[in-house]
Amino acid sequence: MISPEKLHTLGIGPQWSEPLTTTFVKFGMVSPKEQASFIAQCSHESNHFRALEENLGYRAETLLKLFPKNDKRPWGFTPELAQQYAKQPERIGNRIYANRMGNRDEASGDGFRFRGRGVLQLTGHDNYWHCGQALGQDFVMNPDLLATPMFACLSAGWFWQTHGCGKLVDNAEQLCRRINGGLIGIEDRKLQTEKALQILA
Repeated sequence: MISPEKLHTLGIGPQWSEPLTTTFVKFGMVSPKEQASFIAQCSHESNHFRALEENLGYRAETLLKLFPKNDKRPWGFTPELAQQYAKQPERIGNRIYANRMGNRDEASGDGFRFRGRGVLQLTGHDNYWHCGQALGQDFVMNPDLLATPMFACLSAGWFWQTHGCGKLVDNAEQLCRRINGGLIGIEDRKLQTEKALQILA
């Protein structure tokens, strides 16, 4: 059991003691290095286990920076579109996640319904469905379950296992790319891993 006292030292609330312990047991994360890496990656992605749903309330300038319209992103934003969608999380989610990851078109509402949830921000209908099958839950019909501590953590464990993250714990950059798609926050992830390892080892 990862004690609430150890989690407190990492700036993580006591309610995560049971979900983390359950996740480590279920997905066979036994080494302190893997546990520390998992905690650090989840902590970075979820603001120290406090943000369990993706924040899509982007301003127009941010939409243009993150999702500009181009050949790779025909659904992206022009300055005019960005103004129309700014600070409207539901509309933004439905647009940026439409017609991918098993989601239907923008009008279906799937993009926002299956937005990032959990401590590793599980995203998209297909991930919700496959994760639900693995955990014996219907996340497609009950997506908000993924924003509860136990399933926020177990879904992250499912992603970790199915994407081979445990094999990458000795390569911080590869692990970061596997989870985030890039190197966003790499230095913070490294620091948090070291801190967690000191406490768990």
